[in-house]
Amino acid sequence: MTQIQLSDAQAVILSAACAREDGAVFPVTTGLKGGAVGNVCKSLLKQGLIEEIPATDLNTVYRHDEDRGPVTLRATPLAYSTLGITDAPDTQGTGQPEAEAAPQPVRRRSGTKQEALIAMLSAEGGATIDEIVAALEWQPHTARGAMSGALKKKLGLTITSEKIADRGRVYKIEPSTL
Repeated sequence: MTQIQLSDAQAVILSAACAREDGAVFPVTTGLKGGAVGNVCKSLLKQGLIEEIPATDLNTVYRHDEDRGPVTLRATPLAYSTLGITDAPDTQGTGQPEAEAAPQPVRRRSGTKQEALIAMLSAEGGATIDEIVAALEWQPHTARGAMSGALKKKLGLTITSEKIADRGRVYKIEPSTL
């Protein structure tokens, strides 16, 4: 069986859905807005990781179907296995899962610049913006944006900074948040 690669947004949405008692995708917990949520959901539907079900709560409606009425989204058993959750709830008979799944950490893709940035910030001495720019061939504003957006907001990592006399401002990831 091929390994399904998930983007950060897909992994966050899927993890949140699998952590819910009913496996519901909505409400979405990421900082995505409008069309971005729809695009991520379409991709997850196409991969078979989520499925459409009749909506009972109007606050969780994904779309309106002419035949079925309001429709919402729920994680499928494939989603649980993709995230490595072995005790996936049984939603076939009653529509209610048997057990609540524990929240899973977000999976990160390997071999990416984001992974390299995390490694640099996790190292003993941390990294300066100039070191990040040189290593990843980014602009300074891209390095700062990646730290505040992808690492802090999306992945929930805590990044600290301190000014060191001979190096300048050094950024580090707190090991407890990895």
